[in-house]
Amino acid sequence: MIRPATPADVPTLHTLIRELAAYEKAPHEARATPEQLHEALFGDRPAVYAHIAADDDTGETVGCALWFLNFSTWRGVHGIHLEDLYVRPAARGAGHGKALLTELARLCVERGYQRLEWSVLDWNAPSIAFYESLGARPQDGWTVYRLTDDALAALGSARPS
Repeated sequence: MIRPATPADVPTLHTLIRELAAYEKAPHEARATPEQLHEALFGDRPAVYAHIAADDDTGETVGCALWFLNFSTWRGVHGIHLEDLYVRPAARGAGHGKALLTELARLCVERGYQRLEWSVLDWNAPSIAFYESLGARPQDGWTVYRLTDDALAALGSARPS
């Protein structure tokens, strides 16, 4: 079962995000608090959205997708950027990840969005194989860049020249 997240899901979403960070070998980087997640998802101006994957038999939350809108200047329309897709190890292989991606693809089609994009760590062979089995293709020639922490603060406080 796939459904939009509710405010009651925030503690579980927070736990799933921490589990994903541990899986990706970066638990120290997952610093978001439940309060921040609640504000981002359900505050006055939501900037991120979430869907929950629940076990059909028990109703237990086994995975999630957190996403936000992006915009293609070349296509002139929004798309979805999938920030996190996570299914607990014990629930993998039961179709929850595919169901979450199917729901996001359905939203894209329904709303006229023309892209569903995400990043995957280059060492994550099982996920890469899964994504490619769905028809997703890597974007060769593109490298993700990121400013954070001290570098972001330094650039953000610099005077434009």
